[in-house]
Amino acid sequence: MASAVKSLSAEEIGAELGTRATLVQISSAFCQPCRATRRILADVATLVEGVADIEVDAESHLDLVRRLEVRGTPTVFVLDASGRIVRRAQGQPRKADVIAALGQVIS
Repeated sequence: MASAVKSLSAEEIGAELGTRATLVQISSAFCQPCRATRRILADVATLVEGVADIEVDAESHLDLVRRLEVRGTPTVFVLDASGRIVRRAQGQPRKADVIAALGQVIS
């Protein structure tokens, strides 16, 4: 499912974008897979220079969640340096898949 939103700004997600790429996780408080996803994305962000890892609470950002057509948590977006949404995935990702998605953005 692709939403009409094509990019995200630092203002929309409440944090600065990475200089090379940004991982954005939409989470909810009682989501068990969100905790594991948080660890995976943080690990990847520390491995790859210039990558920011940002978690957005779905309940606190309902307008953004609706605009992005998020139907479940966790939902992860991979943004390029300008904030353009390059990849989107719902559910807990595998670390290798996150690294591969970043490779497509950063190359």
